[in-house]
Amino acid sequence: MKNAPIILQVIPWLDSGGVERGTVDIAKTIIEAGGKALVASEPGRLSKQLQDLGGKQLDFAGRTKNPFKILISHARQLEDMIRTHDVDLVHARSRAPAWSAYLAARRLGVPFVTTYHGAYSQKGRIKAFYNSVMAKGDVVIANSAYTRDLVAMRNPPAKDHLRVIYRGVDLALFDPEKVTDQQTEALRETWGLDERPILLLPSRLTRWKGQSFILPILGALAKQGLAFQMAMIGDDQGRQTYVEELDSLIKEHDLQDRVKRVGHCADMPAAYALSDLVLVPSQEAETFGRSAAESLAMQTPVLVGDLGAQPEVVAAPNSNADAVPDWPGQSLAHKSEQAWQEAIAHHLSKGSNKTGKEAKAARQHVQQSFSLQSMGQQTLCVYNSLLPQDRQFPVS
Repeated sequence: MKNAPIILQVIPWLDSGGVERGTVDIAKTIIEAGGKALVASEPGRLSKQLQDLGGKQLDFAGRTKNPFKILISHARQLEDMIRTHDVDLVHARSRAPAWSAYLAARRLGVPFVTTYHGAYSQKGRIKAFYNSVMAKGDVVIANSAYTRDLVAMRNPPAKDHLRVIYRGVDLALFDPEKVTDQQTEALRETWGLDERPILLLPSRLTRWKGQSFILPILGALAKQGLAFQMAMIGDDQGRQTYVEELDSLIKEHDLQDRVKRVGHCADMPAAYALSDLVLVPSQEAETFGRSAAESLAMQTPVLVGDLGAQPEVVAAPNSNADAVPDWPGQSLAHKSEQAWQEAIAHHLSKGSNKTGKEAKAARQHVQQSFSLQSMGQQTLCVYNSLLPQDRQFPVS
């Protein structure tokens, strides 16, 4: 490429969440398309991965909520970065640093893109104004149809600038054919699991993710004599009170021999491959369903709540997932203990078929709708719509 576009993504912290992973995924796409990928953030678990890909992290204290820093010193810092690195476009993915990025980009006349990753609580005018920066992009990327509709409702002027681009799953990584027995057995041993069917709950430990909702349901299933065990994956992120509550529920429902809190997992493909059923019992709307998409990519059955974008992810193509026999994705009434209990019991009783026609069709569904390649190419098209002709990316 004659003139490599230089893209600056701005996030709070380059750690291990969905926003951070998406940032690195797009950095990889930019680099593979011949561009230069910069990320302004605090360093974290994914910093080395970005560096290994050929991207560059620029130190930026993006986690601060101090309004004076956000609007004054940080905006100036990003202006300096844009000038120093000759940045062609700024892409913000989180509210506090997005305000700094918005001010810097507008002052310098650089295109500004946002990705709306979260539903964001919006109680009161101050919070609504704080959130509104994510709808101020020249293009506003929504990570699901649910998110698009939410943004349009809250910010009507953004309606004509919205573009749905689903989060992408790395199908080269989340490939059941590539996970070895040694990987899965290493996790089984590390987590202290035996040969009983394995349930997986892969979410950070916070109340709205539904861990405290699902434990009494598992207790009822245990009393019925069903054989199972569950690995509860996720960092507590300092929520010690909630962790203590979960431990108390595990004890109260006599699940000490069945439920393991295993913390962060660095090998999620092996975790999905090891499990017989994935549970995503979120009690608040999520704007995408990364765990559900990864589960289906790994041909592992998954149950989700009927909130937000989760049903979009698990729905069978051109059909209602619930109406397709043995389709491995199912959406349940999120607050219905009975629905969850019956669905889990059904999967445990019939066993997990991860190699059948429906399981393979689920992976194909992810390839068509939620692949990393699709997300990357669509994002480059958004960039191209804002870049001058001689600074555009080649897209397939």
